[in-house]
Amino acid sequence: MANFTEKAIKETFLSLLSERPLSQITVKDIVEKCGVNRNSFYYHFRDMKALLESIVKEDVDQIMAEHPTIDSLESAFATTIDFAEKNRMIIQHIYNSVNRDVFEQNLWKVCEYVIATFGATAFAGTPVSAFDKEAISEYYTCQLFGVAVFWLRSGTKSDIHEKISRICELQRGIIEETIQRSLDR
Repeated sequence: MANFTEKAIKETFLSLLSERPLSQITVKDIVEKCGVNRNSFYYHFRDMKALLESIVKEDVDQIMAEHPTIDSLESAFATTIDFAEKNRMIIQHIYNSVNRDVFEQNLWKVCEYVIATFGATAFAGTPVSAFDKEAISEYYTCQLFGVAVFWLRSGTKSDIHEKISRICELQRGIIEETIQRSLDR
């Protein structure tokens, strides 16, 4: 029964979040809409932020489970943007709230994961130093995070997939060249 109630609370919260900003949603709104009492809410979640953290963490874990390998930088970018685009209005409401940090921490985690997963393919069989692997991975994680945040800050209005595709096309071969330079060092 507890899993059913927790799931109902999360689904109700997401439904409300797709309609209005986070600052306009209360525990009272959630429990009234999903038909549970306040004690049930607080049994499962200490507060609204804990509810939000739980939902975002589940999404991040699901992304990681669905993408055990990533074979190109474009796929890494697309995976991260799909995370933000899946529920665009919900993401926008979270991003524009006082709990933006919850989203950004988990977006960073997704960026690190997809770049590390891509790096496992890109660096496979090469004797690139641990220092260079770390530096290259950090650079692309920052780039990926920056693109996602820029897109969110602009109101998610542009076709980010088209831009990412074009940037990846323009940068084709750079990661391989970077790896080769590391090996030549």
